[in-house]
Amino acid sequence: MELLVREAQELFNVHMTGRQVMSLITYEKELLEWNQKINLTAIRDVESIRTKHFLDSFSCVMAWQATPPLRLIDVGTGAGFPGIPLKILYPNMKLTLVESVGKKAKFCQHIVNELRLDDVEIVHLRAEDLGQDSNHREKYDWAVARAVANLSVLSEYLIPLVKIGGQVLAQKGESGPAEAQSAEKAMKLLGGKLGQLIPVNLPGVADDRYLVVVNKIAATPPQYPRKPGIPTKQPL
Repeated sequence: MELLVREAQELFNVHMTGRQVMSLITYEKELLEWNQKINLTAIRDVESIRTKHFLDSFSCVMAWQATPPLRLIDVGTGAGFPGIPLKILYPNMKLTLVESVGKKAKFCQHIVNELRLDDVEIVHLRAEDLGQDSNHREKYDWAVARAVANLSVLSEYLIPLVKIGGQVLAQKGESGPAEAQSAEKAMKLLGGKLGQLIPVNLPGVADDRYLVVVNKIAATPPQYPRKPGIPTKQPL
């Protein structure tokens, strides 16, 4: 864990307290245990969990620099990434985790209880339904997703959830810049505008990674997001 603490500091200027490190150790242990029974993540060894889950989650701080979100929604969170590691770093942040697979949502609830995290809501719903729900629509400063869908589709999931002046953050692999370019029309339709592309280097990971930031500059038209399944079948 010492290596993780050092890398988080060197790469992303993230400084962790002893208590935060203990939370990550608990999280890691629970993830390994649950993963033997139900398939939560394909990443199964400690070293990869620390780099490809924890450090990768921390890389989001490069997008918001010194001002972490007050309200963050993490769509398609899976086993809680990047939302829960970010909540561990910023205990005052209000976090909503969205996961349509029941057993993954259950694991997230278990971790939130184990780590006694306050102000975390876990929603077992599809992103398309959530974007039409007045409790969530245009309520968040930031919406984040990692490895959920192509950016044209993802824009329709995330942009409706963010208030005007807020931002969307998509964690992407090497296809990030190309996806960002081809999704610009969809972003515009939904009230968004491509902000920046931030390259991310993770130790020992050869693939290129990017943070794609989209700024919400206008209200999302009421017909978006469309019904579940349609964004994937007919991307904007």
